[in-house]
Amino acid sequence: MASTNDLKNGMVLDLDGQLWQVLWFQHHKPGKGNTVVRTKLKHVLSGKVVDRTFNSDTKVDTANVDRREMQYLYHDGDGYVFMDTATYDQLTITDETIGDAKNYLLENQNATVALHEGNPLYVDLPASVELEVTYTEPGLQGDRSTGGTKPATVETGLKIQVPLFITTGERVKVDTRDGSYLGRV
Repeated sequence: MASTNDLKNGMVLDLDGQLWQVLWFQHHKPGKGNTVVRTKLKHVLSGKVVDRTFNSDTKVDTANVDRREMQYLYHDGDGYVFMDTATYDQLTITDETIGDAKNYLLENQNATVALHEGNPLYVDLPASVELEVTYTEPGLQGDRSTGGTKPATVETGLKIQVPLFITTGERVKVDTRDGSYLGRV
């Protein structure tokens, strides 16, 4: 149990039997009345984001979430296999739990896996990853006042927009939050 005054970004709460991660919080003192805590909560399993307001000093249940550094090994028919870098135990995570992170996972890459009571909740990737462009059309220079982009496919199968000067075989840095091109490596 924790007080709403003790909330922090990234904390996981157990509300009505469901796990919610605190994305944002703010203490608010209206002109009259008691102080409240406004929060933006993300459902851990579905990813749904909701706004919720708590009275100040309300007790909420916190969930014990264990974040471990793990190495992605391979994908088999059942899911994605990760190895704990401390204990060398292997864990299989389903495709639904991985979600969009599969577009940025390369073999032997490290990621943070959040576990609750031994069950994987989600996978946190670094803010950006380096991927190789496996296919892109040659860029045609024309009369443009601004730089153009073209579609490219990277080694994980993800399609992104890259500048015209990028060619097949180059390594690019990709933002894992929105899949945007950040630069050449």
